[in-house]
Amino acid sequence: MNDFGLYFTLGRQHIADWQGIDHILFIMALCLRYQIADWQKILVLVTAFTIGHSITLALSVLNIVHFSSKWIEFIIPITILITAVSNIFVKKFVFKSKLPLIYFLALFFGLIHGLGFSNYLKSLLGKDSNIVVQLFAFNIGLEAGQLMIVSGIMLLSFMVDNLFKVNRREYILYCSGGVFALATQMALQRWP
Repeated sequence: MNDFGLYFTLGRQHIADWQGIDHILFIMALCLRYQIADWQKILVLVTAFTIGHSITLALSVLNIVHFSSKWIEFIIPITILITAVSNIFVKKFVFKSKLPLIYFLALFFGLIHGLGFSNYLKSLLGKDSNIVVQLFAFNIGLEAGQLMIVSGIMLLSFMVDNLFKVNRREYILYCSGGVFALATQMALQRWP
């Protein structure tokens, strides 16, 4: 397999790995407030996360930034908690702002999540001086994996809204509460 294919697959698997459910929970918390008709907003949202993830991943792999992996692993579930709590404040499901706060949260939290994977990626890249293709492929794979997760969440939301006729606000609060509980458990387990 060529480098692009290998790193694309690594990126896709990284984001959709059930062993590392933190990314799945984060994407779920980000997307719960949206419906399929909001696909363009969702695309901007997950791309903002990928951009943040890509920036710190590149800076870390290039040894420009250094952070304690113990603290990063603890802070990642905190980002999930904050995102889940932010869903409580969504009363109406009409987003008038072109750039709502959640986009900036996704970008900022992407910066944190990118640091969480950087040590592993550094070990894979080794001393290779030309890492542009590998980082690009990894991040494209990351975006593809996120879009797979988002598709599943949107399909579930569509079924809950249209087939089962569950109150949308209650659904969001219930799912956000579940995400909050799992992220709290994760944070407690990862306390440095």
